[in-house]
Amino acid sequence: MLDVKVLGGGCNNCKMTLKLVEEVALENGLEIRLEKVEDIQAIMAYDVMSTPGVVINGTVVHRGSVPSRDKVEGWFSLE
Repeated sequence: MLDVKVLGGGCNNCKMTLKLVEEVALENGLEIRLEKVEDIQAIMAYDVMSTPGVVINGTVVHRGSVPSRDKVEGWFSLE
């Protein structure tokens, strides 16, 4: 099971990123542990200064914008 964190406050881009990650996982029958991290200190601990950020299994894979659906599918190794 992948541990996925979406980093960011309550902005629309952060909400869209969370929804997109969740949708891609559900549509493809993937089990992920999805967490929304809003605490600024926790976000900065990942060295993410521009949100939304996405962390998978402890590694930052994206920051600063809403990722494309193709990019999210790539994180999950879907084709």
